[in-house]
Amino acid sequence: MVNYFSSDFKLGILGGGQLGKMMLYETRKYDIQTLVLDPSNEAPCKISCNYFEQGDLMDYDTVLNFGRKADVVTFEIEGVNVDALKKLESEGIKTYPSANTLEKIQNKAVQKKFYEEKNIPTADFEVFDTLKELNQAIENGKIEIPFVWKGATGGYDGKGVSVIKKTEDLNSLPEGECVAEKLIPLKNELAVIVARNPSGEMKTYPVVEMEFHPTVNQVEYVICPARIDEKVAELARKTAEKVSEAFEHVGLLAVEMFQTEDDRILINEVAPRPHNSGHYSIEASYTNQFEQHIRAILDLPLGNTDSKVGGIMVNLVGDKDHEGDVVYKNIDEIMKMDGVTPHIYGKKATRPFRKMGHVTIVDKDLDKARKVAEKVKNSIKVISK
Repeated sequence: MVNYFSSDFKLGILGGGQLGKMMLYETRKYDIQTLVLDPSNEAPCKISCNYFEQGDLMDYDTVLNFGRKADVVTFEIEGVNVDALKKLESEGIKTYPSANTLEKIQNKAVQKKFYEEKNIPTADFEVFDTLKELNQAIENGKIEIPFVWKGATGGYDGKGVSVIKKTEDLNSLPEGECVAEKLIPLKNELAVIVARNPSGEMKTYPVVEMEFHPTVNQVEYVICPARIDEKVAELARKTAEKVSEAFEHVGLLAVEMFQTEDDRILINEVAPRPHNSGHYSIEASYTNQFEQHIRAILDLPLGNTDSKVGGIMVNLVGDKDHEGDVVYKNIDEIMKMDGVTPHIYGKKATRPFRKMGHVTIVDKDLDKARKVAEKVKNSIKVISK
């Protein structure tokens, strides 16, 4: 085995946001040297890595030259230059997840077609190169309103996804390639995180349930374990494993899915990195998702994915009426509550619905934890000065 610990080994991380910052907690624990590239000079990772570089993640030369400084390269955001990753791989620098995996996931139209090709259950969809083509398909009756619109590229944190309920909703859509997806009646939105190392060892985390904000397409609560039938949970985990094997991914793969009214599991989309739906694991699991990602990409034995205790995660997002230097109002109030741990990401400026942190609530009684989560949500406010 390579000596990763207290050695000259260098791990390069593309992206310096909150996911990278939480990954760095684990590299610090194991004394692994880290290099981080991010466009912002105020990136949350900057204070914790051994070497920080400011630069464009989509620029070929920037990513290539940065990657050449590392022994293994990973990423915490999908918006990176795939051609540069391919070149690094050709030069013998390991990139996990691979450029090939990322290329299939970066574009939602490509991702959806991949599920179809691999016989992985997903909602019915059509791909359109332009907004004009989509409008024509609606006029011709090929696409029926309501449906879900997804931009093929560039979506994150609820952006790039809209439920089209009436014709007027089409006026606010941006130009470009998109997916029109059938609106499925659901019981639940679920997620399963799969860890896989280069040796082929694979483990899944328990199924989590996601509760969304009623108007913004953004997760408010992640509940682990999901309050679903054991047979549905087993089907969700098996389906997530099938998705992981199809992508041949290494590292973590967050698989978001729909539980239909007749208890089928349909894949919504995936993220090849640590994910919001796994944040609860820092406090609630034997091996948190960030440590697991490090274990997986370095081909170390995977850790125990079981939960020690029930966990609920509440996202802390910027108040809709505030923009500017951030203030966390009433954080002392939530810290008085049992089993509550806040995580502040280190972003200096808030704006409406920007992810600024999260709070984990742990309790053996999940119903009790859910009530505390509601209190937390109603107490803490992310505002500006």
